[in-house]
Parts: sequence; structure tokens; C-alpha cells
Amino acid sequence: MLFVYPLSTEKERISTHKREDKQQTIMLNRAALPSSAARVSSSHSSSTSSSSSSSSRKNVFTQHREQHREQQRKISSSSLSSLSSSSSSRLMMQKNNIKDTPCFVTTAIHTKHSQNVHGVEEYEYEREHRSSTASKRGHTTTTTTTTSFSQNQRRRKIRTNAFSGASNNNMRVAAASSSAASPLDKMEALIGAIWKFVRPHTIRGTLLGTTALVSKVLIENPELIQLSLFPRALLGLLALLCGNGFIVGINQIYDVEIDKVNKPYLPIAAGELSLPMAWAFCLATAIGGATIVAMNFGPLITSLYTFGLFLGTIYSVPPLRLKRFALPAFMIIATVRGFLLNFGVFHATRAALRLPFVWSPPVLFITIFVTVFATAIAVTKDLADIDGDKQFGIETFTTKMGVKNVSYIGSGLLLMNYVFAIGLSVFNPTWFNQKIMITVHAILATYLIAKTRKLEKAGFTQSAVQTYYQDVWKLFYSEYLLLPFI
Repeated sequence: MLFVYPLSTEKERISTHKREDKQQTIMLNRAALPSSAARVSSSHSSSTSSSSSSSSRKNVFTQHREQHREQQRKISSSSLSSLSSSSSSRLMMQKNNIKDTPCFVTTAIHTKHSQNVHGVEEYEYEREHRSSTASKRGHTTTTTTTTSFSQNQRRRKIRTNAFSGASNNNMRVAAASSSAASPLDKMEALIGAIWKFVRPHTIRGTLLGTTALVSKVLIENPELIQLSLFPRALLGLLALLCGNGFIVGINQIYDVEIDKVNKPYLPIAAGELSLPMAWAFCLATAIGGATIVAMNFGPLITSLYTFGLFLGTIYSVPPLRLKRFALPAFMIIATVRGFLLNFGVFHATRAALRLPFVWSPPVLFITIFVTVFATAIAVTKDLADIDGDKQFGIETFTTKMGVKNVSYIGSGLLLMNYVFAIGLSVFNPTWFNQKIMITVHAILATYLIAKTRKLEKAGFTQSAVQTYYQDVWKLFYSEYLLLPFI
């Protein structure tokens, strides 16, 4: 912070000296001494007076410079101790104490750097004093302007040095705190990054889908429930989570540059998770999940599981990288999220209970419904990614048709799904709990229409599109929550 104090004592003293010199000159002219000796004597007297005046000014300059240095030491000590709100009042007192200093005093005060700036200020004090004195003795306007410009440059340099010192200190403190992080802190940061890496909204979908399907089978066959089956059920759930983690993880590994544009908060794009660590996690989940399934479930479930991993791989990994093409991309998502998950979990649960595989109407309905729903998710998931997809040549329905049209297509698919659910219940009243089936799906359809209208009113902005996509996932979760009761 800079304070410049214009003071007037020296100006008055110089004006007094000028008046005295002028009066002496007038008296010498009036005397009109005839002798050259007298004139020489008078000239010698005037020179002596001028010399003593100059000597007096030098003494005054030295005295004032010492006063300034003493006051600077006081200001430095007070600025280091002024960490509370009373610092401003102390600085005002310092300002009042130096009002009689015969110069322009430039004081750069910074809480942590005032001592470093102090030497620069003393040099500036002497330079400004000489410049001020020279201008008062008749220097040209050009010299004064140049001096003022150089003074402003020095002031800016002082401010820059002070504040850059503070910034460098903050960076050093941040680096030190990062390097001094405990192993526990590092482990917590790694766990948080991995949790973001597996995309929690997909984890919730897998958990809800698996729990709903297993619960439906157990509700239909309560006499077969055994505690010994729970460890196997938990292993099956762990295998599904591993498969989910591999598919979403491998996609992020190959989409780092795109995610830096579309989703910079994802852990690899944000620098929270390194690529070697991401690769290690994906390989561990793929191998671990396949091993669990092969050791605990039959060859059919193992084949379905490995087929799902294969589809997730060709979706993201070159040279195929089918996510570049709209139709294959949404077919893969619909197959994995719709048919494979629902059929596989239902079949594995009945096999664990030693029951033959038989389609039940609710499970057949949820498989068809969720497959169509997964198609809508596949279509709408790229709405917020249009910028990055265009930049990297990823062909999606959104890049080809626009955000508005794709939003309408997604909502239309879901609305048709709800109409199908209501109609199926009306024409097959013995298959479902008709009241729950019709009422709840009518409410969900109304919710979908309201969210689509909200997206329209918002003008299909990126934030509105992201909210709409989250609402689509909420509807997806709701269907699985409804399954055990229909």
C-alpha cells in the first residue's frame, strides 16, 4: 500500500532564502560603490553567503534524511505487528507524525515484506529529494515530468515485488503442505478419486437393479430363502460392480482429452488420478470380476459377463472405438444396461435357488422397459458433451441433430415407455398389481413432461441439459424401486 505525503516546510525555507538574496542584490545596486575593490568585496561577501546557504541546505537534507530513516524503522515495526483492525489507526498516527518532513515520502507498506522494501524506499527518498530541489531551483518542465514518470515506475516495481513475494510464499506453503501430507491423507484422496472414477450414478443404477431383481425372485419364493445364499449373492454383486467399474473406467482412459473439454471434473482430466493408477484399477476389476463369476456361477453367466466386458471394451478402445458412431454406441449401452444385467441377474438368482429358468411377467416387463430406457439414456447422455465431441470428431445423435431435437427424442422414447407400461397393465390385469402399475407410471410420465418443459424454458443451455440428464437417471432408479411391488 502506497502513501505519498506532500509537505511544505522546505518550500517555505527556500522561498525565504530567495527573498533574502533578492534584498541583498537590491541593497548592493542602491549603494553603487565606485571602487572595483568594493565590488569585488561585495561579490566575495555574496559568494560567501551563497556558500553558507548551500551548506545549510546540505545540513538540513542530512538531518531530514536521518529523521526519515528513524520514522521508517517505526513504520516497519508497527506494520509487522498490525494484524488486527487497529492497524489502520496506527498508520494514521504515523502519517500525522511525519507531516513536517520536508520532502515527498514514498512509503511501501506490506505486512510480510516491508523490511525488504525499506532499502528501496531510502534510495527513492534521496532521489526524490534531489529531483524536488532541482525543480524548485528552475529546472525545466521536461525534467520534472521525466522524474515523475520514473517515480511511478519505481512505485509500481515496489508494489509488484511486494505482492509477487506474497504469491510466491503462498505457492511455497501450498507445495509444502502437499508434500507434507500424511499417508492417511493420500489414501483418502486416492479413494475419493476412485469413487469419482467409477461414476457413482452408474453404480447406483447397478445396485438398485440387482437388489430389485433378487428381491423379486425371493418375494416369489420365500420358502427358499437361506442365509447361506447371502455370501454368494454378495460375490455376484461385487462382480457386477467390478464390471461396471471397468467399463466406465476404460472409457475415461481413452477420453481424457475430450473430458478436459466436456467433463474437466473427472479424476483423470482433473489430474487427481494418474493414468497408470487408472489402468491398474481397470485391469484389477476386469480380472477380479471375471474370476469371481467363473468360480461361483455357471458357464452361461460367465459367458454373458465376459461378453459384457467385451462390449464395453470395443465401445471405448481403438481401433474399433464404436462410441464414435451413434447407432452402435446406443445399441451397446442398451444391451449391457438393459438385457445382460436384468437377464443375467435373474437367471443367476434362480440358479442359486436351484430353480429352473422361467420368465415371469414382471421380470420380462422390466427387461424390455429398461432396455428401451437405456436407449434413451444412450441418446441423451451426449447432450452436454456436444462441444468436446465436435472438437474431436465423435459422431453422436447430438452432434448430428442438435441438442433440442435429441432432447425431444429422449423424452419421446421415455414417454412411449410409460404408455407401454400402462397399456400392458390394462390389457393384462393378472400379470401386475394394476393400481400401482398404472398410478405410479402416470405420475412418472407427468414428471418427465414437466422436466422437459423446464428444459425448454431454460433455452436448452448446458446447465439445464445436465439437470435434465440427472432427472432421466432419477426416473431410471424409480423403475427399479417399483419392481418388487408390481
